[in-house]
Amino acid sequence: MEILDDLKFSHPIVELIIDYRKYQKIKSTYIDVYKRICNESGNIIHTSFNQSLTNTGRISSSDPNLQNIPTRDDIAKSLREIFISKFEGGLLASADYNQIELRLLADMSQEEKLIEIYNQGLDIHTATACEIFGVAPNEVTQKMRREAKAVNFGVIYGISDYGLSQNIKISRKNAGEFIKSYFIKYPKVKSFADNNIAFAKKNGFIKTKFGRIRHIPELSSSNFNVRAFGERVAMNMPLQGTASDIIKFSMLKVERLLDEYKMKSQLILQIHDELVIDVYPGEKDKVEQILHEAMENWVHLSVPLPITLNFGKNLAECK
Repeated sequence: MEILDDLKFSHPIVELIIDYRKYQKIKSTYIDVYKRICNESGNIIHTSFNQSLTNTGRISSSDPNLQNIPTRDDIAKSLREIFISKFEGGLLASADYNQIELRLLADMSQEEKLIEIYNQGLDIHTATACEIFGVAPNEVTQKMRREAKAVNFGVIYGISDYGLSQNIKISRKNAGEFIKSYFIKYPKVKSFADNNIAFAKKNGFIKTKFGRIRHIPELSSSNFNVRAFGERVAMNMPLQGTASDIIKFSMLKVERLLDEYKMKSQLILQIHDELVIDVYPGEKDKVEQILHEAMENWVHLSVPLPITLNFGKNLAECK
């Protein structure tokens, strides 16, 4: 695909080939599969959720995978429009944790600047751009914010200067300077990452905030690349793993409250940091109350952990 992208402007047929491949993949991966399942089950798609297949502890979805429905373009919107409430006159509700891993980074590293940013309700990417580029908030351009966003999320995954340079199309030297500047401005993030790696090397495992363990045998490998992967896991797993724990606890709490209030609305889908509820007519306000109560108010962090809540007649309208 990269080769075709490089050739895109060399001949009109290349773009047609790219489009054909895109639509063919959409058809075979989603439409054909959904049609087959609906024909067998009466227009209701059931997925299988797997609790122990991912190393991070996240629930995965298969047969079909409903966690990888595209989101970014008109084709994706059309796909998401086919998912509707099974109730006549019902709605779908989407409750999505807002930047959960970055908020956990602020809490678990106890980096005062990050904590202050979130407690003041500021935009984390603009604030980081101010730190990295040494400018005032009103001087931050869209390009600066986009690059700061890439650094914010890249640091969580132990991104290298090369990786960052490829993501935002800058030189490797500049990418290295961005990462270096980030750690200078947020020193406790660097300490948090280094301490996680040191702990994992000593003990052979790393833990989430709730104490769940992931063993990292890669850290004792004689292969440099394998060891480097293990170090990235040690940096990221406490954050991604804790986010996984939180969404699972929240699912249980949402389901319990729906039962306690004898609601007809149902929790039907989990997509990473997002829960989807099939809302029975007349229960919208109560579902909204339950989602805020069950997802926001039980986790005690140094920063707020809000959800973004949207309702719609289909899944596309929930974004």
